[in-house]
Amino acid sequence: MPKQKLSLGRNWYIIHTVVGFEEIVAENIMKRAEDFDVADKIFQAIVPKELVWEIKGGKRELVEKKIFPGYVLVDMIVDDRSWYVVRNTPHVTGFVGVGSTPLPVSEEEIKEIFERMQRKEPAIAGDFRIGDMVEIIQGIFKGLKGKIIEIDYERQKAKILVPIMGRETPVEVDFLQITRS
Repeated sequence: MPKQKLSLGRNWYIIHTVVGFEEIVAENIMKRAEDFDVADKIFQAIVPKELVWEIKGGKRELVEKKIFPGYVLVDMIVDDRSWYVVRNTPHVTGFVGVGSTPLPVSEEEIKEIFERMQRKEPAIAGDFRIGDMVEIIQGIFKGLKGKIIEIDYERQKAKILVPIMGRETPVEVDFLQITRS
């Protein structure tokens, strides 16, 4: 427990957790807030998630993914008791901050995170631009590297110049099949 008296007001804070335990940590923080009588200081614990497209078994699939694996957002008033309850929740490794003092997340960052979570359109895998060098990571051209020459954001496809039999050849691939090289 920190030596100084904590009193930082109500804000969102980031808690670092063991990866894979984010949901359990969020639930346990809320249970412990009740059990330790600090529910008036710990209001919400969430694991930020968004919808993204993935290719599984050659098919495009819409999945929900954690935006920040290994982290939980907590809306709370930090004082010595609430800090102790959160910090000593199983699988919590600490607050994001300086030493043992948590740093609140800015309003702009929280707004951006919540907008990302509430986005109706799934995120496009990658933010590509014409001229980017990429590597094809799936499909028949897997392993080839090339330069993006055309982008169709609506269809989530890119045309890439790749070397095939000694010649630069344009191939069209899904955004999910490429990564920056």
